[in-house]
Amino acid sequence: MKNKPLYLDYAATTPVDARVLEAMLPYFTDKFGNAASTTHIHGEEAKKAVDRASTDISDLINAYPDEIIYTSGATEAINTALKGLYWSHSLTRSHIITVKTEHKAVLDTCRWLEEIGSEVTYLNVDHQGLIDWEEYASALKLNPLVVCIMHANNETGVIQEIGKIAQLAKESGAYFMTDATQSFGKMDIDVVKQNIDLLCFSAHKIYGPKGIGGLYIKRNIKLTPLIHGGGHQRNYRSGTLNVPGIVGLGEASKIAKKEMREDAKKLQKLRDQLEHQLIADNMARVNGSLTQRLPNISNFEIINCSADEFLLRNKNLLSASTGSACSSEVIQHSHVLAAMNIHSPAVRLSFGKATETAFALQLAFQRI
Repeated sequence: MKNKPLYLDYAATTPVDARVLEAMLPYFTDKFGNAASTTHIHGEEAKKAVDRASTDISDLINAYPDEIIYTSGATEAINTALKGLYWSHSLTRSHIITVKTEHKAVLDTCRWLEEIGSEVTYLNVDHQGLIDWEEYASALKLNPLVVCIMHANNETGVIQEIGKIAQLAKESGAYFMTDATQSFGKMDIDVVKQNIDLLCFSAHKIYGPKGIGGLYIKRNIKLTPLIHGGGHQRNYRSGTLNVPGIVGLGEASKIAKKEMREDAKKLQKLRDQLEHQLIADNMARVNGSLTQRLPNISNFEIINCSADEFLLRNKNLLSASTGSACSSEVIQHSHVLAAMNIHSPAVRLSFGKATETAFALQLAFQRI
């Protein structure tokens, strides 16, 4: 069998950890009960599994287990949080502050809310991908309902100072929400110390299954639900729980808490070795902050070669992303890089647990 290309798109998705799969399997067969059917043993068994998962997830971010709401993924969690806040508070406050480099799940939701009456401020970023503090302070004077700023960017890995951002939001009377899809399970998050009111995450970014994610909702927050029908999950999201998926998310979170620091050291060393070599050989320019970013993502412009050409030429050697959004057959320049005033297409390499060597990458760059 022909060897597969080296996978370097872990920011897009990860393989399911064998330990996660093992934890999930019984809940497809023997332990198949409905977690809401607690009048019998099968239902109680499922509910206990969900409760254990909620404990493992909440332990990862220093929350209470009952503050975790399960969704189909981070996109649904983002929609639930932003639309739910707007519908609950729009008679008194409706202004939203976000950033031009947010994931499309945030930006498209905000644009839809603008169509029905919300006002949205889209903050600029500098060449490193970091917000402008003076612009943020000015926006806070507009009496915002919520500040929604991504913890770590999915294209560049750039990390915003959400603790400081959230503190200023609190002082202005606004809620603070963060899309932590890329940082959850990869770096320390403390919703109490960092003043986070709402936080979105997804299982398949941390070696869990696709189709399951969650939303941390601080106990005193009021949201109007998107989905009605039974009052499940504190009335925030009705419907039968995906017990196998939740078990997988919980197990992945438990593993992440134990292993993420060692994983981060390994991946940062690998990334830095590669970038140093590329820079020394004048092959690439790294985009975004070099000091405030995730250890597993490298976003760079290739000198003397387009990103698309490079990936096409080396598609049998490595699987990576340009970071561009594709619509049909039209390649659009990354809105993240455009906001950073970077207009050259870039390659995003994102490393994971199984990334052992950069040798294949070095071979690829020799072919430019």
